Amino acid sequence: MTAKKQAKAPHIRNKKALHHYVILEKLECGLCLQGTEVKSVREGQASLDEAFARMRGSDLWLLGAHIAPYVHGNVANHDPLRPRKLLLHRHEITKLSAKVAQQGLTLVPLDLYFNDRGLAKVTLALVKGKTHGDKRQSMKARDDRREMERAMSRRR
Repeated sequence: MTAKKQAKAPHIRNKKALHHYVILEKLECGLCLQGTEVKSVREGQASLDEAFARMRGSDLWLLGAHIAPYVHGNVANHDPLRPRKLLLHRHEITKLSAKVAQQGLTLVPLDLYFNDRGLAKVTLALVKGKTHGDKRQSMKARDDRREMERAMSRRR
């Protein structure tokens, strides 16, 4: 393998999604990027915190994802918040759009990464919003789990 392929590309995560939503289903899909966007993502200059996916016509689009302009780019750099097309099979798009329309669910990106062949991929999740009580329960369970791990480590 060449040195470029061995270098680990960054894995951009949407950390807020796990706090704000209950994840019902996950799906991996491709992402259409322009040239300077690819370079910027490889440098880790992207954020999925405010991103979501929406149907436009018969296609699925990623909206609100921020990919910073490439530092060494020129005047032809991309718009940081432009809509980006998600690549899925037609039957997957129709299945997702039916679930979103009927059940009032949302499509949120969890991860943005490059696979081993160098293709940009997004892990898309079908989610349902958490209530304030659900968030409190999640935080309490996480705190209890940490406390148990601390007690176990002290026993050893």
